Amino acid sequence: MEAKEKLLWSIALPGFGQILNGKLIKGIFILFLEILINVQANFNEVIILSFHGDIVSAIEQTNYPWLMFYPCLYFFAMWDAFKDAGGGKEPYSFLPFVFGAYFVTVGLIYSSDLKLFGVLFGPVWLPMLFLIPGVGIGLLGKLIARLG
Repeated sequence: MEAKEKLLWSIALPGFGQILNGKLIKGIFILFLEILINVQANFNEVIILSFHGDIVSAIEQTNYPWLMFYPCLYFFAMWDAFKDAGGGKEPYSFLPFVFGAYFVTVGLIYSSDLKLFGVLFGPVWLPMLFLIPGVGIGLLGKLIARLG
């Protein structure tokens, strides 16, 4: 299987990429952490409420101290599965993952009260929006590091 395929499985559910890479203990551990954080943060309910447009209820249902762990676990699992499968051989290939995790975390921190264009996006949509500049800055950093 290709590295990109493992990356996509890891996006679907953290730990799957590691399991497909034959790293069963690591994959099961990441999968366990994913489920633990998801349940403790009440994340599935928050996602459902967000998709229905009930952002205020999503914010009220979010256990922020638990959900703060999620972005780093999620992006680390993606990077780890991708790298173990032979991807990420270019120097600084990890930067889009690291900056993505950082910006999603910052988006989560401000998601309960930051409005963009007068819209409160909440704990699902605002972190996703923050992912865009995070990955962009990571890609730019990777490019600058290669040129310099």
